[in-house]
Amino acid sequence: MKEDNNNVSKQSWKRIFKKKWFFPAVYLTVAAFLLTGVLWYQNLDNQIPEATDNTETNLGNSSGNPLDYEQDSDTVVSQSETVKMPVAEDSQTDIVTKFYDFGKTSEEQEQALVLYNNKYYQSKGIDIASASDETFSVTAALSGEVTEVKEDPLLGYVLEMEHENGVSTYYASLQDVTVKAGQKIEQGESVATAGQNVYGQASGTHVHFEIRKDNVAVDPEIYLNKPLSDIKAPSEEESSEESAEETEDPDEAESDETPVPDEEQSTEEQESSRATTNT
Repeated sequence: MKEDNNNVSKQSWKRIFKKKWFFPAVYLTVAAFLLTGVLWYQNLDNQIPEATDNTETNLGNSSGNPLDYEQDSDTVVSQSETVKMPVAEDSQTDIVTKFYDFGKTSEEQEQALVLYNNKYYQSKGIDIASASDETFSVTAALSGEVTEVKEDPLLGYVLEMEHENGVSTYYASLQDVTVKAGQKIEQGESVATAGQNVYGQASGTHVHFEIRKDNVAVDPEIYLNKPLSDIKAPSEEESSEESAEETEDPDEAESDETPVPDEEQSTEEQESSRATTNT
C-alpha cells in the first residue's frame, strides 16, 4: 500500500516538473527572496550611521545637563552682538554732530565740526541730542566692562567701556552716572542720562558717543546694527593721510587739559609787546 502511494507521489512530481511554468516560477521565487534580502541589508546599513551619530551626540553631553547647551548658545550670541544706538528705544533723538572723515563731502564735514572758543574741532564721534532738549537715558551700545568713570570740566561726566576684539566705547556729556569702574554691563542697560557740557554747548542736551578699534576712533554710524566683529581700524595709509591734512588737533579739547583761549593768547602777546617797547 505504501509503495503504491510512493509511486503516485513520484508520478505527481514528475508531472509537475514537466509543466512549462514550474521552473520559471521557481526562478521568480528565488529571485524575490534574494531581492528582499538585498533590500533588507541596505536598509540595515543606512540605519547604522544614524544610530552612531546619536550615540556620539549623547556621549558628547555625558552629563545630560541641558545647561551645557545653553552656555554654548550664549557664547554664539555674544560673538554676533550688534552695535546699538546708546539711547533707550523710546527716546526721541537725532544725530546732530557727525564723525569727521576726510573722505566725506564738504557738507558732511561741516556737520562734523565742533565750535569751541572760536575754533573748529573735528569730531571723533557723534553727538546724539533730544529733539525737545530734554534729558534721556543713555544705554550701553555693547556688552562689556566699565574701565573709567570721571568728571571732566569741559566734557561733563565721561564713561569708557571695554569690549571684545580690541573695541572700546566712549560716552561724554553725561549726568547721573549709575555705574562704576570694573562693573560689567549688558547691552541696552542704562548707564547714565544725557546732559550738557561746555565743549559741545551748541548740541544742547546730548550724549557724545565714540567707538574705538585698537584705540583708533572710527565712524559709529557705519557700524550701527552691524556685528562687533565687523569693526575695523582705518588703514595706515588713511591714518597718515588724515594726519597730514589735519590742521587742528580734534582731541585737544577732549583731553584733560583745557585749551588756551584765543583771548588769553592775545593778552599774552600784547603784554610781551609792551614789555619789549618799554625796554
